[in-house]
Amino acid sequence: MNPNSQSASYAAAGVDVTAGYEAVDRIKPLVASTAIPGVLGGIGDFGGMFEPQMKGMQRPVLVSGTDGVGTKLKLAFLMDKHDTVGIDCVAMCVNDIVCSGAMPMFFLDYIACGKNDPKRIEQIVSGIANGCRQAGCALIGGETAEMPGFYPEKEYDLAGFSVGLVDYERRITNDRMQEGDILLGLGSSGVHSNGYSLVRKVLDIANTYDQYNMDLACTLGEELLRPTRIYVNSIRSLMEYGVPIHGISHITGGGLYENVPRMMPPGLTARINADAIPQRPIFAILQQAGNIPRRDMYNTFNMGVGMVLAVPRDRTGEAVNILIQCGERVSVIGQVSRGDAGVEVIL
Repeated sequence: MNPNSQSASYAAAGVDVTAGYEAVDRIKPLVASTAIPGVLGGIGDFGGMFEPQMKGMQRPVLVSGTDGVGTKLKLAFLMDKHDTVGIDCVAMCVNDIVCSGAMPMFFLDYIACGKNDPKRIEQIVSGIANGCRQAGCALIGGETAEMPGFYPEKEYDLAGFSVGLVDYERRITNDRMQEGDILLGLGSSGVHSNGYSLVRKVLDIANTYDQYNMDLACTLGEELLRPTRIYVNSIRSLMEYGVPIHGISHITGGGLYENVPRMMPPGLTARINADAIPQRPIFAILQQAGNIPRRDMYNTFNMGVGMVLAVPRDRTGEAVNILIQCGERVSVIGQVSRGDAGVEVIL
């Protein structure tokens, strides 16, 4: 803490600079826990520095991704639990990056709050650090903005971005995708971090979040706050074992209908059998509570599959075995066929 930095006038306006210093002190060990080769400098610099490890690369390509947590934060406020939403923030960025075959190197966060509560900031950053460790990337900086009058005192917004690296020749593109390729679905951990505006509309969360549900084997709040799964290490393993990946789609907002076509080349369509995707009970609860048409469910939520991969038919067994060893729940959910629809979900 800087003893010379004090402003009674700024504090009277609602901004406590000393709380900011305390928050930085609290998160320093969390940031340090994510350090990997390439990290230069430390927290508190004006810019986060990272030296990329590019040995053996012929044509390095940077891949970046940015995202936030969205209205899932409303549930964190309600439950006063803030140590997992940081995982969501990291996951939404690094899962996008790995769709190109890039491995995330570093992550930076942005927290905007109504009042800087150092303990709460520490909890948020503990989740961010956890997500970075899961993804194998470093938390090299960020920003906490205290904005009284803009956010309520006990609320905040959380966003971030990450940068990854891949050799040009090892990029995952759809250039080699062909009819007959098999589509693999990697199981989600739940609702992840999308569709919470609809979740909050159809469920009486304020009055039911602490109720235990036999089907969920936990409370509703615990299920809905379950963090997004990070798939980076599983994709890394497939690439290291040399399994060809002809396309990857991260299933986020818009579900299968919006995201799968983003990996498809013209003339080919992903034909997905919805019944082949193992269902988590939370989606049946949501559908029943809101009387939501089945197609709308697949056009809003991930419905149990957080990532879709296209692999050659003759390498399917190898890919499945590797992914299972990585701890993934893998399902063969369809195949690539001729057509221009981009995706056809057989409901």
